[in-house]
Amino acid sequence: MNYWLVKSEPSVFSWDKFEKEEKAVWDGVRNYAARNNLRAMKKGDLVFFYHSNEGLDIVGIAKVAKESYQDPTTEETAWLAVDLKPFKKLKKSVTLPQVKADKILQHMDLVRLSRLSVGTVTQEQYDRVLELAGM
Repeated sequence: MNYWLVKSEPSVFSWDKFEKEEKAVWDGVRNYAARNNLRAMKKGDLVFFYHSNEGLDIVGIAKVAKESYQDPTTEETAWLAVDLKPFKKLKKSVTLPQVKADKILQHMDLVRLSRLSVGTVTQEQYDRVLELAGM
């Protein structure tokens, strides 16, 4: 299993809205590194859901429900989408300052590649986020 992190602005698509809708097509990604991460996602992989621009915190965990396919928002074949389903809300969110201050987490794509909308997460980083979230 692999671990990932996706970003969404809560005013556009929040964790609460995600839970209500019970599924999301993760589309509209127009960065090659993020696209490659979408391509690498496998059904069942776990994905941290990060509120960007407002909140700046990891708030939940999604699961990949459908592996990459042609992004329905464009006819350009270079771009992909995946389907995500909410899995679990974190007991307490993990803030960006917490991530940056943590010796294990400070090397996450979230910090190193701050503009990347779909990033990788190592097993060690995944476990540490869960620990900080009280899970």
